[in-house]
Amino acid sequence: MQRYKILHRTYYNFSGAVSLGPHTFLLRPREDHDLRIESSSLTITPPATLRWHRDVEGNSVAIATFDSPTQQLLVESKAIIQQYNEEPLEFLVEDYAIHYPFRYPTDDKILLSPYMTLPKDKTQQQLAEWIAHFWKPGEAIQTYTLLQRVATYIYQTLSYRIREEPGVQTIAETLSFGTGSCRDFAALFMQTARCLGLASRFVSGYLYALPSTTNFGATHAWAEVYLPGAGWKGFDPTLGKIAGTDHIAVAVARLPESVPPIAGSFVGMPGSSMDVGVWVTKEA
Repeated sequence: MQRYKILHRTYYNFSGAVSLGPHTFLLRPREDHDLRIESSSLTITPPATLRWHRDVEGNSVAIATFDSPTQQLLVESKAIIQQYNEEPLEFLVEDYAIHYPFRYPTDDKILLSPYMTLPKDKTQQQLAEWIAHFWKPGEAIQTYTLLQRVATYIYQTLSYRIREEPGVQTIAETLSFGTGSCRDFAALFMQTARCLGLASRFVSGYLYALPSTTNFGATHAWAEVYLPGAGWKGFDPTLGKIAGTDHIAVAVARLPESVPPIAGSFVGMPGSSMDVGVWVTKEA
């Protein structure tokens, strides 16, 4: 078991006094048998009334409402978690799903169908041509090996680029530019898995890593694929490997744009700036 401390601080500075509309926060890590929250807090300035619930994906969502105008919004999330996913490759896949291709059982497919929705025809064709670079129909291969090959191919052939712009690039943009952020690579992996007939979803969270060109204190993103017998398994194409101990999931979604860490509105003079700091440290 490894303990991590997570500090996620966000400042919004406005050009004048504004009235804040309701804000939604997806900042609390997802608890399960691999991850336990030891302590957590969410501090907001100006003071806000918080209401918590779990959304349709099981994510912990906080909704804040404000009474007083302000020129700055400060959101600080702190958490200490216990991570037990120390051997991410220790899982068993059902016999029928060990080798690709395979079919999900009918009952599972009903539940998984939203995560198997294919992109538009033009994107499907583009992805099919891209997939042909590393896998040909009829090739005998283990399912895990194919998924790892997808993550590795993205990591080896595309260049990571820090993007401050909001949103996710289209598949066409990522393949055309040859560059992307972690969320762009996660979206590409997710859509590739779906084109291969596998259920996949987007994951937003944190990554423990030493500062580098791919980790400078920010949130992180990767994708998960549903493998019968093993459940949802994460793959990180930004690093070219399976998600493991250093990955801390916060929210999952069918669509990447559904899980921004903070979302909200304000009424007042136009113009604002945002500063974000994320620190993930190991604890004894």
